[in-house]
Amino acid sequence: MASNEKIRNVGPKSAAWLRQVGVRSLEDLRMVGVIETFMKVKRAGFRPSLNLLYAMQGALDDCHWADLPDGVKTSLVLAAESAETANPIKNRWDKAAARSAARDGTSSSDGGGAEEPARDDGDGFGDGDHGVREITGTSRDFD
Repeated sequence: MASNEKIRNVGPKSAAWLRQVGVRSLEDLRMVGVIETFMKVKRAGFRPSLNLLYAMQGALDDCHWADLPDGVKTSLVLAAESAETANPIKNRWDKAAARSAARDGTSSSDGGGAEEPARDDGDGFGDGDHGVREITGTSRDFD
């Protein structure tokens, strides 16, 4: 397959996601693997559906993704869930909460076992300002 040929079963949006994570050809997909490529796409901040997972496997098997046997689809889903469990993907809100907790000197909940609930001495936003609000403008702006 030439490097400019598209990967079977993959549309333009998914192809752009794959390029973003360095998978540009069927050979790249073989080298990285379907599950790892899927996890890279998720870690890059995209929200792929299971259809991408099936499409990539179908491309490797040289068949349409809908023609994959149910057992193969099930094993792909289980492998993806296992990979995510082994190395959880934090969304931007989790990352922001962890940064905020680090600044405030409190612990963030990374799911690292049984923790006692974090004490909230502030306004609940974890930004350390304890409800302090800055008001700008004049009184006419608030009428």
